[in-house]
Amino acid sequence: MSLSHDQIRRIARLARIAIRPEESEAVLARLNRVLALVEELRAVDTTGVEPMSHAVDVVQRLRRDEVTEQDRHAVYQSVAPAVQDDLYLVPKVIE
Repeated sequence: MSLSHDQIRRIARLARIAIRPEESEAVLARLNRVLALVEELRAVDTTGVEPMSHAVDVVQRLRRDEVTEQDRHAVYQSVAPAVQDDLYLVPKVIE
């Protein structure tokens, strides 16, 4: 697939990129090279190749899931102006 000058102007307008007429040929050549590379990649037989999320087999080190802080729920609610059933009560602001 190759692009035309009209398509380059339309893509530039949609992307809000200003391309001067003298730049159009260079942009056309670069985008056509990118599209040729995409076509080349599409032609590769990937049958039997599993999708991967990373090029290197990476394992993330995780820390143990342990509680490290005390429960301060009661302390925080003790200074609240209004609490009911462990929930903060706030004034109605939308009618």
